[in-house]
Parts: sequence; C-alpha cells; structure tokens
Amino acid sequence: MRDALQDPVLSRALAAALLSRAGADMAVLDDHLRITWAYRAPGGTAVDGVGRRFDEVYRLDDSEAFERFVRSVRSGHEPGRLRLKGHPDGQETSPRSLLLTAHRLHDACDEPLGVLLVVKDETQAARARRRAAVPAAVREAVGKTLDLTATARDLVACLVPGYAHIATVDIVDDVLNGQEPPPAAAAEASPMRRAAVRSTVTLAAQAAAGPRLSAPRTPFARTLADLRPRLVDLDPALSWPDLDPRWARAVREAGAHSLLIAPLALHGAVLGLLTLYRCAGDDPFAAADLDTAADVAAHAALCMDNARRYARDHTIAATVQRRLLPQWSGARAGLETAHVHRTGAGQSCWYDVIDLPGARTALVVGSVAGDGIDSAATMGQLRMVIRSLAELDAAPDELLARLNECALRLAEERAALPPGDPLHREPLTATCAYAVYDPSTRHCAIASAGHASPLVLCPEGTLHEPDVVPGPELGSADPEPVTCTGFTVEEGSVLAFRGGGFLPPPGPADAALRRALAGASRDLTEVSDAMVYALPDPAVGDGAVLLLCRTLSLPADHVTCVELPQDGTSASAARAVIRERCAAWHIDDDTAQAAELIGSELVTNAIRYGAPPIRLRLILSDALTCEVSDTGRAAPRLRHARTMDESGRGLYIVARFAPRWGVRYTEAGKVLWTEQSLDPPAPALARHEAP
Repeated sequence: MRDALQDPVLSRALAAALLSRAGADMAVLDDHLRITWAYRAPGGTAVDGVGRRFDEVYRLDDSEAFERFVRSVRSGHEPGRLRLKGHPDGQETSPRSLLLTAHRLHDACDEPLGVLLVVKDETQAARARRRAAVPAAVREAVGKTLDLTATARDLVACLVPGYAHIATVDIVDDVLNGQEPPPAAAAEASPMRRAAVRSTVTLAAQAAAGPRLSAPRTPFARTLADLRPRLVDLDPALSWPDLDPRWARAVREAGAHSLLIAPLALHGAVLGLLTLYRCAGDDPFAAADLDTAADVAAHAALCMDNARRYARDHTIAATVQRRLLPQWSGARAGLETAHVHRTGAGQSCWYDVIDLPGARTALVVGSVAGDGIDSAATMGQLRMVIRSLAELDAAPDELLARLNECALRLAEERAALPPGDPLHREPLTATCAYAVYDPSTRHCAIASAGHASPLVLCPEGTLHEPDVVPGPELGSADPEPVTCTGFTVEEGSVLAFRGGGFLPPPGPADAALRRALAGASRDLTEVSDAMVYALPDPAVGDGAVLLLCRTLSLPADHVTCVELPQDGTSASAARAVIRERCAAWHIDDDTAQAAELIGSELVTNAIRYGAPPIRLRLILSDALTCEVSDTGRAAPRLRHARTMDESGRGLYIVARFAPRWGVRYTEAGKVLWTEQSLDPPAPALARHEAP
C-alpha cells in the first residue's frame, strides 16, 4: 500500500477524492497569512487568491481576531475553530457566515510548514437559525398584556435588532378603539394609525401621528387585499409606495434595501400591518422569510384581537360605570366638592354626593373587587341601595349595616349561579365609607365598611387622619358591628376621601399624594389635578376614585331654632316665627304662606302624638327647611281622611305643599322635616376664601 501511494497519479486521484468528499473550501497559509494553495469545493466560496492574504481575499469583518487565531494554531498542535463574517471576492454584498477550522502543518522534525484552513459557508444555516428563533421569541414575549399598543411594542421589540433593522406596526383606527376589525375587502379604505416603531438606525423623520391610508396599487394595499405577505426589494430609483413622504424619505436615507410586509389578520378580518426593513450590511429578506413573517403575524394578530376584545369590554364597563355615577358635583349647600374617577383593571370604584334634608350632605366612596360589566353592575346595585337608605335618613352605621345585608344577598345570588358561570366562583368583595356633614354645626359623622378613613386638611395647613374604626368589608358574614365616628371640622377644611389607586400602601407614593393635597388652599379642581399627577405609575391603569370636599358653614342668621310649649298655642306660635323669618329672608308670599301651614300641621302632629320638648327649626339654604322635633318614637303615616272626618289631613296637606318631606330618628326621638324650593334662590352661603 505504501508503494502504491508513491505513485503520483494514484496520489492525486486519492487526494481529489478526499477533497471532494470534504464539502468545504480549503487553503494553506504561510507565515504572512498569504494563500499558497487553495481548493474550491463545488458551490463553495473560495476564489483564486493565491499569493494574497486570506483576510483580504475573504474581506473578514475582524482581521485582528483572525490573525490571532491562525498564529495560535500555528504555534501549537491542537486544531481550532472560529466563526467570522466575510465578503468573498466576487460574491454578493451581504456578509457570509464562515466557519474556519485551522490545522497546523509540520514536517517530520515538527517544524511548522503552514496552516491549513477549512472554510465552511454556514450562511444558509445561520439564516435558517435566525428565522427559526423569531417565532419562538415572539410567542414568549408577545401576548402577556391586554393593552393593544403595548402588544404592538412588544412585537417590534422582538424583531429588532435580531431579525430586522426597522419594524413598524400600523393598526386599523377602529380596532384601536375596540371596534370590530374590517374584512379584507374593506381594509384598504380603512384608516390606520402607527401603534409601534423600533429601529436600530437613525431615522431623519418619524411617521405621521395621524390616521393614514394605504396607497392604492402598492404592496401595502395588495397585502391588505389578499392577506398574503409581500417581499419587496427596494430600488432607490423606485417611487416610494407610501402616502407618508417623510417616513419614506427617512427609510430611504437609512439605507433600507429589503422590505417585508405581513398582514395582521384573523378569520379574514384585518387588524393592521407589520412592516419590516433591512438596511445596508445585512442580508435581504428571502422567500423563506415569508413563512416566518406569516407565522409571527398570525400569533401577534391573535394576541391583538384578545387585547381589542378586552378593550371593547373595558370600554363598555367604563361607560356603564360612568353612567352609574352622579353626573354633577360642585358647590352645594354647606359644601364645595370636586372629584376624580378613573376606570381600570382590578376594581370598580365609585363615589356619590347626596343632598340630605337640613342642608346636610352625604359623602360616599366605595370599591368593588373585579373589573368588567359584573363589577360595574354590582357597583350600581350598591350605589342605588345607598341612595334609597339615604332617602330614609339612616345614620351612617345603620346604613352600612343594612348595606351589608344587601351585599350578603348579592353574594348568595352569585353562589346560586350555574357552576359554569365565571361569576359563580368569584366572591363579592366590596368596601364603602359613608359620611354626613352638617354645615349648621360643622359636624361630620362617618362609618366605614373596610374602607380607609378620609384625610382632613385644616385651613392652617395641618393634615391629619381621623381615628375611624373600619368595620368588616361588605359581603362579610362577620357579626362585628359597624361603628360611627363623629368629629367637628373647621370651616374651610378639606376632606379627602380616597379609593383604589389613590390609596397606595405607606411609602413614597402615599407621601407624594399627601404633599399634593397639602396645596388645598387652591381651587379644588387644581388640587385634584395635582393628586392625579402624583399617582404612582402602577396605579395609573387601576381603578381609582378621589372625592375632595371643602367645608362651608351656614351663616348664623340662616338658622332659627325655638322651643314650643306643649299646649294649644304652639301652632300659632310656630306660625308667627315662620312668618317673621320668611319676611326677614325675603321669601315670596306664596312660599311663606305654605311654610306657615306646613309648620302649623307639623307642630300639631307633634303635640298630639309626640312628647315634649317640641322644637321648631328653620333653615335657609338652597331650599327652605322646616323641622319639628320631639322625643316620641311613634312613626307618623300619611293617610287619606274621609269626607266627614274632622282630622287626619295634616300630613296629606304637608305632602301637597312640600315637594320633599320625611322623618328621621335620633337618639332623643324623631324629627319631621319638609323642604320647599325657593324662587329666586336664597343668598349664597358663606364660603371659605383661599388665601
């Protein structure tokens, strides 16, 4: 066999056979890295570079690393491997991925003769690996949020810089608003808005912010029409197929040479377009990239449609919530208010401001765990129950106790739903704070069902939190009673009722909100804006409610209180007091005469069925309030007297002349009250002027 190898013909044939089976280019380098011998495999990248430096022939992107690699192998005995990018002479301008394997050549005395380089072109394999990595990365990162624009930003972040130099996502305008996506036949005429853009190159101008249409007879329009991805080689001489010349010029100047467009579509409906660009120095997109783009776009479209559906449901729920809230707040008798309400995920918050008799005002803040229509509906049910109980003038602790009973019934109804209903497995969790402010005494009574107490900012600037003991949350079967806390506030104080995102845990966020509130000497709207600006970032997307109330007081001459004797002269004495005060308050004759009749009937009723002492109180605010109190506990009732009856018409007469009337119970007895509208309104109440 050794003699056979000495045959030159046989040796050449054997060498040719071995080289052809190697499937790679080869080159022998001398001490100066010059090529002394080269072999080109069929389809290889080697060129006729004998006598030239290897790194110059292959135009390697890192010549220094290559030289260190070759000299290290030459000085040792172990072969080595190195991956570099290069541009072999006569090849395409895009870089090639080269795997270099180096072997030391030496003689019988172990003296180095040179280095043998085996050059394997891994460009196609590298491109395949690059394409294969994209769908996995997109599935891992895209779809973790139900925010449509955030999903678009996550998508372009996955594609740039690993797969493209520039990526944009344009979403149909209606889809951004949660509406149904248009079919492919109508998508070309649907305006789009750029939701996300990411680039590794400097762009001279960005896309227009407003809605945009796809230019007709362009790859963009064709992609929308047939829902097939498009691959476009960008020729600098080609007129740019886009209606945004600033963006087109910026992309051209960035050196974009390859364009890939994929439709973001689901079940034949178009949500938007994914556009990818590659610039100078990178491979152009190939036909195999069409399948990759289609795969990525399909997953992104599914995630975006989920986000769109959530946005639609959230919009509906937010609309329902806003319709369930009071549609007006501002200056009222004894109180000046401002509010902030933000719909969001996790909870439905609400507030209410309810006018009570005697110029008093009920202030309500609450929240229901969960989001969507179900929590909004529960919020509306609880709010209406509170309104009904407030009409009965129940004390704060009693009102919340009755409200908890209602919440328990609602929880039972949830538990009775079919097991397949998602609401069946969701417990009812809600909180509420209910306060009543009386401007005639500047007294505030408050009770809480699992809700935080309000902050009180005094006119001199001190901020404190009343010691309100919170009871159990609504829907709790805990028998622990709800307690009512009362305290007096100075005129011009600000009460801040907070819920949701405005109630962060103790820390920097809570301190920032308190500092914003400390500027309450300004207009309340400005203070509410400042507190919104101070909201911590995680709370911006959550449900939140803020109710600010600046306390006013009734002027001393707007309240009259007298004690009446328990005899037949009480009615006439009451009429005299009412007549005198109505004249002093410049109330018109018709209202004054009706007030005299009402006061007379209420006093007569108290004398017959109540117990002394009997007191008459008149209050002038937005309306004329007449109150008669006694220590009896018997509840009066309205009835219709028969024709020949000599009594029984008192409350019937009261109801005919007073649009609002009722009875409330106190620790000492009961109070019958009526309210009469004033035309023209009474003079304005005393207001706290900010310094």
